[in-house]
Amino acid sequence: MAKRDYYEILGVNKTATAEEIKKAYRKVAIQFHPDKNPGNKEAEEKFKEAAEAYEVLSDETKRAQYDRFGHSRPGGGGGYSHHEMNMEDIFSQFGDIFGGGSPFDSFFGGGGGGRSRQRKGSNLRIKLKLTLDEIANGVEKKIKVNRLTVAEGVTFKTCPTCQGTGQVRKVVNTMLGQMVSASTCATCNGAGQSIDKRPPGVDSSGLVSKEDVISVKIPAGVADGMQLSMAGKGNEAPGGGIPGDLLILIEESEDKQLKRDGSNLIYDLHISFVDAALGTSVEVPSIGGKVRIKIDPGTQSGRILRLRGKGLKDLNGYGTGDQLIYINVWVPKKLTADEKAKLEALRSAPNFQPHPDANEKGFFERMKEYFG
Repeated sequence: MAKRDYYEILGVNKTATAEEIKKAYRKVAIQFHPDKNPGNKEAEEKFKEAAEAYEVLSDETKRAQYDRFGHSRPGGGGGYSHHEMNMEDIFSQFGDIFGGGSPFDSFFGGGGGGRSRQRKGSNLRIKLKLTLDEIANGVEKKIKVNRLTVAEGVTFKTCPTCQGTGQVRKVVNTMLGQMVSASTCATCNGAGQSIDKRPPGVDSSGLVSKEDVISVKIPAGVADGMQLSMAGKGNEAPGGGIPGDLLILIEESEDKQLKRDGSNLIYDLHISFVDAALGTSVEVPSIGGKVRIKIDPGTQSGRILRLRGKGLKDLNGYGTGDQLIYINVWVPKKLTADEKAKLEALRSAPNFQPHPDANEKGFFERMKEYFG
């Protein structure tokens, strides 16, 4: 597709002065700026097209060649742009023409000189210890943190070195034309702002450590080692940039009775041989209080009872886990003479001989059922 005439793109005639060309470019660039036309590819192309036209017409040598030869430069090759211009090139090379309180100040952060890159404060990291009950139900905690904040009475001004952009440009003339490189401003360390006034006792950063009480809502189902993030609750940035984040590392306090396995809770229940043989009912600990369960007569050691929905909520909303109760039949280690005599009388009784049937699940079947 044939290139449009550069004068036509900027809306000026061929006798326009350098100042008129500059004003015309500002007008067109503001109209098609990507911040005013988010996601509009056509506007983005017109923005780039205007920058290319200004690159040529703002240079006396390139403009004279363009007036004489048009888009076909002497020596071959079309166009006057040394490379495919991208947004960073445009902002870096021509951002300084938008100073002086133009409408572009709102897009480039004020003061001209290219886009201002807001500096972000550093993140804060804390550990938060939670009980199993707090993890099961979710909890709101008020925690104290020492944050770096801008000291009272400190004011800032636009950095005179980088004009608020946080970067300094260096233009080098080469055989291919002007090459532009950008680096972080050493005066403001990229903040784009420098301290104007500060009270006694405040260092050059303008920040002081201040204790702050922050309310943290912990959702149900978090796990040990999980990290939560609260945006903007970290340290503030010098120059009034964007505050960092508060990173909260979850630590789970070990419960004395209930053990966690994902969303499931596990409890080891020890019962006597008599209770296993005759059956009974017992209370077991659970989230929210004790629960009474029934032990059927003839319950074997190693059996797993499942309390549906008595586990932990899944953090991602995929239901609630179960509480698994492992039955352990307790065998006394020492017996009295009378106890030994009674048991010896039962040793050879047919009913006391092991005879597992097909319904009696072995260890691997129980594990398969549990993991399934």
